[in-house]
Amino acid sequence: MKKYLVIIAYFSLLILTSSLAFMPIDRFEITDAFSLTFKSADPSGSFKKMEGTIDFNEQNLATSKFNLSIDISTIKTGNGMRDKKAQTEEWFSAKKYPNIKFVSKTVEKEGDLYKITGDLTVKGISKVYVIKAKKSGSGNAISFSGTINVNRMDFKIGKKSDIVPDIMKVSFDLPAEQK
Repeated sequence: MKKYLVIIAYFSLLILTSSLAFMPIDRFEITDAFSLTFKSADPSGSFKKMEGTIDFNEQNLATSKFNLSIDISTIKTGNGMRDKKAQTEEWFSAKKYPNIKFVSKTVEKEGDLYKITGDLTVKGISKVYVIKAKKSGSGNAISFSGTINVNRMDFKIGKKSDIVPDIMKVSFDLPAEQK
């Protein structure tokens, strides 16, 4: 009798864990209303084109994933010459590496924020970054917003300078709609 109870418990546990693994994931796509800006003493600006998906399941964050791509050619600093310089080999090397990418590894809840850990890839160099974001919205429309400090020297963007700081404060608002 004890043997049968163990077998029944085992299969019950197997069914329960399998059902959690197959919980539906809500897929969201970043909308054109996103905002991605960077600030420093000099330069400051924004990127005008980003694409990506967010697979998000609040009940099972282990299945959640962010996959984002930023088009470097759309950088805007308010200075056309500076925008063109950003495309060069010294800065973003846009011909060779046209996109900045972020792909999450884990998504965890931390208080009222989400801690999103993943690979940030710029100029073919990947570094693990932790992004803390606030989620708003529900249902078919959600948004994640926050700020992150990115060290441009980690990615060999430009050279050391007294004018351009190493740390760039990047602010984001990523509205997404369910697809």
